[in-house]
Amino acid sequence: MDAKKAVHAHEKHMHPGKPVTKLAKGGKTNMQMRQLGRNLAKVANQKKSVRSVRKTGV
Repeated sequence: MDAKKAVHAHEKHMHPGKPVTKLAKGGKTNMQMRQLGRNLAKVANQKKSVRSVRKTGV
């Protein structure tokens, strides 16, 4: 079961009658922006997970 289905199943069971949570679609995280810088984090997020982008300041 993927995370979205699991969260929605929990919400339907524990919080009946309330609307389900809308989950974020993804994108660069604050941690990625700290490690890579804003522009490289954006590029790294668009790449496949197999590829990596060099960290800045290292």
